[in-house]
Amino acid sequence: MFYSLTGTLIHTEPSVAVVECGGVGFKCLTSRNTQRGLPKIGEKIRLYTHLNVREDALDLFGFLTVTELNCFKMLTGVSGVGPRVGLAILSELTPEQVAVAVASGDSRTLSRANGVGPKLAQRIALELKDKVKKAGGSAVTGGIQGIPTAAGNAENAVSALAVLGWSATEAAAIVGRFDSSLPVEELIRLSLKSMGGGGKT
Repeated sequence: MFYSLTGTLIHTEPSVAVVECGGVGFKCLTSRNTQRGLPKIGEKIRLYTHLNVREDALDLFGFLTVTELNCFKMLTGVSGVGPRVGLAILSELTPEQVAVAVASGDSRTLSRANGVGPKLAQRIALELKDKVKKAGGSAVTGGIQGIPTAAGNAENAVSALAVLGWSATEAAAIVGRFDSSLPVEELIRLSLKSMGGGGKT
């Protein structure tokens, strides 16, 4: 319903940012990652949003980048992961760290977030990795016609970018431009910068 809000930041508190648009203040629940990047009160801001509809409330979640929004949506698509847990994960880890953890099956890193026990962390890693494969992740391990097969760190970087909303084809083509011996997080950072920095819209 709401893709983004552009307006003036008029109030903040832990996990909350209020953006005024056309005289209306929209309360957005935010991660600590987004909180750290907020401008000063009174300055312009754009938040990419997700509206969660419950029987007794409407909750609007806001993120500074499309990458973080996509990661949030992927996380909350896992059974047992509600919006609050998704926000807790993105308050503890950056989207890139979440993606690397999923791509490498590192459930211990995911369990660092409040409300995420070992079993839920394992479920997140398994379900998202499986989702990436079903969405075309064979490109990660087997290659796609016309695109070099990624190997080692590059392979994990392609999987991680798929977690953040990019198709395996797009991710493999971008990651293939860089040195595959670079650390996974560096490959992701360079790839996102090459893609425009915000992630998939």
